[in-house]
Amino acid sequence: MEQIINIDRMEHAVALFGSFDENVKIIEEEFSVRIVMRESELKISGDAENVLKASKVIDSLLSFLNRGEQLSEQNVRYCISLINEGSEEKIEQLASDCVCITAKGKPIKPKTLGQKRYCKAISDNTITIAVGPAGTGKTYLAVAMAVTAFRAKEVNRIILTRPAVEAGEKLGFLPGDLQSKVDPYLRPLYDALFDMLGAETYQKYLERGNIEVAPLAYMRGRTLDESFIILDEAQNTTTEQMKMFLTRLGTNSKMVITGDITQIDLPSGAKSGLKEAVKILKNINGIESLTFSEKDVVRHRLVQDIIKAYERNEEAKRKHDKG
Repeated sequence: MEQIINIDRMEHAVALFGSFDENVKIIEEEFSVRIVMRESELKISGDAENVLKASKVIDSLLSFLNRGEQLSEQNVRYCISLINEGSEEKIEQLASDCVCITAKGKPIKPKTLGQKRYCKAISDNTITIAVGPAGTGKTYLAVAMAVTAFRAKEVNRIILTRPAVEAGEKLGFLPGDLQSKVDPYLRPLYDALFDMLGAETYQKYLERGNIEVAPLAYMRGRTLDESFIILDEAQNTTTEQMKMFLTRLGTNSKMVITGDITQIDLPSGAKSGLKEAVKILKNINGIESLTFSEKDVVRHRLVQDIIKAYERNEEAKRKHDKG
């Protein structure tokens, strides 16, 4: 079977194909079809069902380009996954408002429906809890939302914190004073802030006390008013630490709590405060919990495959233990 799609604008054809035709190659491999461009006509040939699916993906990507969005390998693969599960109507919802502009002028936008729900949840709630695998943009988007709220003068401070729990390494082996020992834990938070604000602006706000990046232990005994507070790697909090953190909430503040419950580095037998908080705080007005899946991963496509492989392994272990 053959299907022809007319593409009026040459720049859309160029963006659709991608550098070295990488986008079209992904579609060809996924659906075992052949895609050829002749002047303004794009011809898809192959098995009837696959041609239909491939043309739906291309139509979706073209409408994406018409809305002024940028195409990436991640967009292409995400559109393919939605078409494969028969959810093409959801693709229209992908057009996103810009969350934040980085220091270099790059717009930050949600790239998946899960990320879009996450940004809306942060806007609509006082406390948002996001659970999901690495690479889903939990921390990065939370920092983007925090910078946006700060620039709009909705909050006076951005506070970023993490529990200082070692992922199989020991803090004591690191050189330097306490600050230099905890800095490696907080590095992803610094990186996101540098991106949004630029190093100079970040330093200026840090000196003024508008930005604070500190281990979770530093939060004890404080009330955090007019602040946007992000607790990252929350799977490594104990029940007591999580309760302590949640009760720091002051007036006109927002909290975002992120974590991945498949990567808990607490001593064996210790309960994760994140797991418990999700159960305990459900059905409370102003608090929303949401879960990302591997479909929301916006890092290298292999990250999705790695997450799936580990999930299959865990499932096999559970079945074996039951048997």
